[in-house]
Amino acid sequence: MFTTLFTHPACLEHDTGLGHPECSDRLRAVLAALETEEFHMLERQEAPRATVEQLLRAHPQSHIDRVLSLIPDVEHAGVDADTVVSPGSGEAALRAAGAVCAAVDAVATGQSRNAFCAVRPPGHHAEREKAMGFCLFNNAAVGAFHARAAHGLQRVAVMDFDVHHGNGTQDILQFDPDMLYCSTHQSPLYPGTGDAGEKGEYGNCVNAPLPAMAGSPEFRHAMTHVILPAIDHFKPDLLIISAGFDAHSRDPLAGLHLIDDDFVWATRKLGELARTHCGARIVSVLEGGYNLRALASASAAHVRELMYC
Repeated sequence: MFTTLFTHPACLEHDTGLGHPECSDRLRAVLAALETEEFHMLERQEAPRATVEQLLRAHPQSHIDRVLSLIPDVEHAGVDADTVVSPGSGEAALRAAGAVCAAVDAVATGQSRNAFCAVRPPGHHAEREKAMGFCLFNNAAVGAFHARAAHGLQRVAVMDFDVHHGNGTQDILQFDPDMLYCSTHQSPLYPGTGDAGEKGEYGNCVNAPLPAMAGSPEFRHAMTHVILPAIDHFKPDLLIISAGFDAHSRDPLAGLHLIDDDFVWATRKLGELARTHCGARIVSVLEGGYNLRALASASAAHVRELMYC
């Protein structure tokens, strides 16, 4: 079994306009980094569209209809002050969510050991009924509920190491006792959620906020003493990683100081838990990361480690 890369050219057609940080060059940088010789063993698959049935497990029909109705025929339209859509955005969003569902299928059936979804738009800010923060559909949450519905993987843990708190994933998962949401993130920072006291309806949200300027020691302490024990206690059937790389020291949108080796270390530790509890089943999906060089190197380091998990 191999690590499988899921992506689709449509994700490059989500045009957010001149100067927007969540741009197509982000995905181009990631894919270029994964084209080098060391990644020749990656299995590569084209992401399908998410079905309405798959989306409905995380979002109501009204949200799906609203998002798709906002897609313009020409130029750009604003979902909110930060979130911009273009004629290609609907297809990109469907392929991004569909990639995670297809990745779940691959690891659940043993076709792949684990998977990385190089897609955009990202998803972790998309709440059950609200698109925001560059995100339209919540890719990780759609994949989590698909794992249960399609494969009987009842207990799913989502670990989010993006520098911004995944308010959307927490919003969607917090009322389900068999879903676990864990996050390390800078605080205070957009979107203003993720306090350590936010524990979810069933104690199934575990937030480890980090102050601005925190680096490797603080991140690894939070992972070691808060996040990893929570996942170990939960004993998931599947682990989904919301892999944002904007906690990197070179990222322009935040103030944490992680380096590539921190993402390698976190991936290795999560892989150890996945081997213990869920047959090594990991699906990772790209979230943030806005310095192109840092994003490329950190995502490559993450995928390289997944190949050894």
